[in-house]
Amino acid sequence: MPITANNPNRKSWIEVPIESDFPIQNIPFGVFLTKDDIVTIGTRIGDCAIDLGAMQQLNYFEGIDLTDDMFMQDTLNDFISDGKKTWRLVRNRIGDLFDSNNPKLRDNKEHRDIIIFKMNDIEMQLPILIGDYTDFYSSKEHATNVGKMFRDPENALLPNWLHIPVGYHGRSSTIIPSGIPVHRPMGQTLPNGDTQPVFGPSRLVDFELEMAFITTDANIMGENIPVNEAEDYIFGMVLLNDWSARDIQKWEYVPLGPFLSKNFASSISPWIVTMDALEPFKTKGPKQSPAPLPYLQQKGKHAFDINLEVYITPEKTDSTLVSKSNFKYMYWSMAQQLAHHTSNGCKVNSGDMMGSGTISGSTEDSFGSMLELTWGGKNPIKMKDGSERKFINDNDTVTMKGYCQNGQIRIGFGEVKSKLLPPFVRQ
Repeated sequence: MPITANNPNRKSWIEVPIESDFPIQNIPFGVFLTKDDIVTIGTRIGDCAIDLGAMQQLNYFEGIDLTDDMFMQDTLNDFISDGKKTWRLVRNRIGDLFDSNNPKLRDNKEHRDIIIFKMNDIEMQLPILIGDYTDFYSSKEHATNVGKMFRDPENALLPNWLHIPVGYHGRSSTIIPSGIPVHRPMGQTLPNGDTQPVFGPSRLVDFELEMAFITTDANIMGENIPVNEAEDYIFGMVLLNDWSARDIQKWEYVPLGPFLSKNFASSISPWIVTMDALEPFKTKGPKQSPAPLPYLQQKGKHAFDINLEVYITPEKTDSTLVSKSNFKYMYWSMAQQLAHHTSNGCKVNSGDMMGSGTISGSTEDSFGSMLELTWGGKNPIKMKDGSERKFINDNDTVTMKGYCQNGQIRIGFGEVKSKLLPPFVRQ
């Protein structure tokens, strides 16, 4: 089935600002709360949110096999469960209905008033019920930098890193949408030079520039997913700020890896951009040497050219761009991650989320965390207001943006934006 929604020559009758992340070729999916306190599934074109629940009630999806309440729910899980054919049919239909040459909805003011909202009049929600969350560690540059700082600089990568997409199971209970503030976590740390740990606020709170992919129901328990089929089970992607507390992490990560240093908060952008929309931006990933084992071997283009930016905004001052990176730098592809994840028969469900791991490039300005950008705090970054940052201060806001661009279209993710508050005080 062709992806007609991707037609680069198509224009919408909804105005789309120049440099918008959301032209008619994007058609992402999300969940929002209307000013009448109704939760609905929707999409976005330009600065308008579109109520897909209202569209379904008004029969705009006639002929597509959907349950009666598919878009009148508070999560996308059931829609994602329906699979790739349904996602494509719905996206194509939305593209047709909002095409500038189609009068069906364009000329029906009564329906337009029910279906279309200004973004300023709605509140974005977490788009899925996340049952399970896995975080990978798939940037060679990031793993090398951390290895140099925490272990032996001459042997920065552990022996298994070039053979498997390393990952760990995280907490889904503290994944939050953009705009929700995060409290500085408390925890155990081992101060430099001491032999006994102390308990208190983390002093080294960091961001991690990541992306995450959302899966559909992929397999039954015991079944593995072949790497050449894995992309069929990926619905779409979001930006992910996987907050980290580096001092807590350093004390706790041996022998079992990250725990409280990572699970206090992970922030995601609220619009899921589909893999269909990202298809024009596929590119080749880094050369893998040594060659992976046969179950992880891929040919062709399986990386995605997604430009990424990170900004820090101190309270009451301007934002400072601190990192410019790209998702195409990732050593292990999403298909390889999913194939490896299920290679032992692990069951993957609709709405599961897989984090890429920190995305770092080869240049110092493309590193994806403050740990790397300041090299453990040794090289502070100067903000526009003259202050310096080794890590994230209380009341700083971290904003991540991502977009793809070629000669014809730009498709983006919007942003994930969160403010770091002081430790939570129980009243």
